[in-house]
Amino acid sequence: MRLILIDLPGPKRFHFDPVALSRPIWELRCGITSLGEKLVAATKPASVACFCPPYMADAYRARTAWPVNDPTTLAGDDLFVVHARAKADAIAKQATGPSRIQLDEDGECLFLRVGREDLAKLNAGSIDALIESAKKTLQPCSCDMPTWNYTWELVLENPAQLTRDFAAAGRSGIEGAVEDPCAIRGSKNDVFIAPGAKIHPMVVLDAEHGPIYLDEGVEAHPFTRIEGPCYVGPKSILLGAKCREGMSIGPVCRVGGEVEESIIQGYSNKYHDGFLGHAYVGEWVNLGAMTTNSDLKNDYSSVSVILDGRRPIDTGSTKVGSLIGDHTKTSIGVLFNTGAYVGAMSLIATTGKLLPKFIPNFAWFVEGAVTKGFGKRKLYETAAAAMPRRGGRWTEADEAMWDAIHDLTEPTRTPAVEKGRRLLAGG
Repeated sequence: MRLILIDLPGPKRFHFDPVALSRPIWELRCGITSLGEKLVAATKPASVACFCPPYMADAYRARTAWPVNDPTTLAGDDLFVVHARAKADAIAKQATGPSRIQLDEDGECLFLRVGREDLAKLNAGSIDALIESAKKTLQPCSCDMPTWNYTWELVLENPAQLTRDFAAAGRSGIEGAVEDPCAIRGSKNDVFIAPGAKIHPMVVLDAEHGPIYLDEGVEAHPFTRIEGPCYVGPKSILLGAKCREGMSIGPVCRVGGEVEESIIQGYSNKYHDGFLGHAYVGEWVNLGAMTTNSDLKNDYSSVSVILDGRRPIDTGSTKVGSLIGDHTKTSIGVLFNTGAYVGAMSLIATTGKLLPKFIPNFAWFVEGAVTKGFGKRKLYETAAAAMPRRGGRWTEADEAMWDAIHDLTEPTRTPAVEKGRRLLAGG
């Protein structure tokens, strides 16, 4: 069986902005692994291919070994087409059996199971043609299919998913270097320190309430406290951090200060003091000293998030912090509002007070107003300078993708810039 992961353009895709603007939804993290890794582990396919929005295909090809947007992968095998929003625990039960299709309430394909013998009955010339012909030809499945619907759901589910992923990994023990004195609270069976990890003296690993997984090359500096459940990705460094429960930190990050129940995709920097809670942070982000987000309203009411610049969406949770897109940079002392949307490729300067709940992509927020700043070219130059510091490289494919994102997000940025222009002019 060949697994075909799909994340196609559609009306719900923006629910995962700003972090999914520059990557397929299956690359988002929850727990120890990504959503895509969970789907692969659950279905155990012979091979994997994928289809993502065309504007990001070239950039994503450079980051994956899977065929990307290749229609030839739709022939010659049993196919299991799965949307990235489908939850892996539920999708595993649908990997075998007769050919069938499952749609959500809006007609979007959540999964499509096609046996090789039935594939000839369908139009496999493209992924869109395959799905449309399957809708007309195959019996619809009426099973309940749980899905991810918004980015903050990944954050809220992260503590429980960390525990499940640790159990599924089946690894525990100390294979890295641990310098005394180091305290491990709870069961050592709930701690895994991978080869090449270095735990300095005066570090506390508190696994009393959940497991701790420190991946290869992780380094924890003195006075770091890590509370489980927690995952720290390869080559990330904790610099005296107060790492509270429910943290997932991707590869090659630098993390200090206080962090809690958040996901950091990877290659991002929160080196200094400041609080990050119930947040999702993309890649190549730099949070300046004392940058802090609120994740709880003073009246303990449900937090709302604005994804389109206009309409607040009730999250149904009292704890939601910031959603921060790739390549965003903050100055010292920035204060993000509860449930803040912080667009990708944005530069944020402090105002000494809470910032607006919606900051567009490619925005420069200075003197309390959204502006165009010096434009996207300067942002690209910053990205090209920053990425090699973590082993990355800014490519022509990256630039083409971000040009497309700039155009895609223009409708939410222009009104904010015009409002900012009036504000700075005193109008």
